[in-house]
Amino acid sequence: MSSLRTSRTRLVAAAATAVLATLSLSACNDGTGAQDEGSGSSTSPSSATSSPTTASDSQAASGSSGSSAGKAPSAATDSSGGGSAGGPATTAAHTPASKAPVSSGQPVTCEGSTTKTVAAPLTRPVNHMLLTVTNTGSKSCYLYGYPVVRFGEAQSVPPVIEDSQPQAVVTLKPGESGYASVNLSATDGSGANGYTAKSLTVYFQGRSGNGSVGAGAHPPLPAKGIYVDDSLKVTYWQQSMDDAVSW
Repeated sequence: MSSLRTSRTRLVAAAATAVLATLSLSACNDGTGAQDEGSGSSTSPSSATSSPTTASDSQAASGSSGSSAGKAPSAATDSSGGGSAGGPATTAAHTPASKAPVSSGQPVTCEGSTTKTVAAPLTRPVNHMLLTVTNTGSKSCYLYGYPVVRFGEAQSVPPVIEDSQPQAVVTLKPGESGYASVNLSATDGSGANGYTAKSLTVYFQGRSGNGSVGAGAHPPLPAKGIYVDDSLKVTYWQQSMDDAVSW
């Protein structure tokens, strides 16, 4: 009996040892497995987090690419306009359009605000003065008819020498000049109501020839003034100086 108990005790002990060993091994494997899975799980969420971030970056890159696509017309404008930035190139592209009326080349009527007028007394022919009108504008202009001159406070307009009318209207490109001469007084002293004028205003006629258009010009006169009398008259505007002083 004692031997049988001893054997059972050994069997029980051995079984217990085996169970403990199995439990220990199982616990050990579970712990290691849990740690591995935990590490894998930790890596997996990190990868998952990284993946959305990458996706976000990809979307940002895609958005940037889309923005560039949106600016393609500006880039095309830059290419044609020589600009490197979308904004300035677009502005440069629209500048010519905004200036189109100025650079269209359609002639306008010459008048004081777009011309410069000089009044110069002449020694030959005597008692004559030359008016020179220079186009200072950006468009060609027409010098219609003849200068409407007013010396001092005179109320009447001097008549024009009809025979001086040119075959065509005088046209001045920017920078070009037109001319007219003014017969100030009778060379033989036959003129009446003479006086010395200290100021001069020159008005410009329109196409119809009725009245003046635009601003008048105020060319300075010599300090001593200009003597005029009732024989005062003017020529039509001429394209050349020689034609103007021949009357």
